[in-house]
Amino acid sequence: MPLTHLYKSPMRFVLTIISLILLSSHAFPQNTQITSFSKSKELLQNLYKAQPVTLYCGCSFKAKKPDLSSCGYIPKKNNKRANRIEWEHVVPAHAFGQSLPEWRVGHTRCISKKGKKYKGRRCAEKVNQQYKRMQADMYNLYPAIGEVNGRRSNYSMAIIEGERREFGRCDVEISARKVEPREKIRGEIARTYLYMDSVYPGRGIISKKNRKLFNTWDRSDPVDQWECERARMIEKIQGNRNEIVIGRCNLN
Repeated sequence: MPLTHLYKSPMRFVLTIISLILLSSHAFPQNTQITSFSKSKELLQNLYKAQPVTLYCGCSFKAKKPDLSSCGYIPKKNNKRANRIEWEHVVPAHAFGQSLPEWRVGHTRCISKKGKKYKGRRCAEKVNQQYKRMQADMYNLYPAIGEVNGRRSNYSMAIIEGERREFGRCDVEISARKVEPREKIRGEIARTYLYMDSVYPGRGIISKKNRKLFNTWDRSDPVDQWECERARMIEKIQGNRNEIVIGRCNLN
């Protein structure tokens, strides 16, 4: 089936391809203003007053408390985390952090009070400013029910056979270290990965296999009004433009 069937007109399809070619030939501006993950969460808490809905389950929430009944969510094991909002890295910290030497092998400054060396996220947060900017990038952060955030872990996105549900009516599947999100948010997730991979190149964020999947999700689930509004609000706060999203918003 030709890709043009996913667009309203052949001209829009052509414009999208041209846009992608032009964007791929330029380095995108990075987050250079916010290096605190805690600060990003605080800013997003205020921003999401305009659209207080969680990413994976579509539950409404107020402040840090989700309304589980609004989406038919049923806690599985961790009731405490099920009843709080956490800020999910759609592209897991592990996906971009593992490219850094501080994450893989540590650093001379990464020594505990007991004299033991450490590495991973803890070391990268302490030593590497680039990691701190990537971790705090607001375009990659979304509200999620804590229990789902924990269950997702750092698993990659995929299509999973079957319709196994773990959390009531919450339409997310997690199996064999893979995650399948509901159709309504697949494009948003794909564009988040594409943004992070474009803005922070050379980090191995997207595999060849997943790039094909994300391109498909991007086409089948176009940007909506909230995604465009969210990107514009974050740009005003963080300073850098999300060309992946805004480029598509401008085609609408």
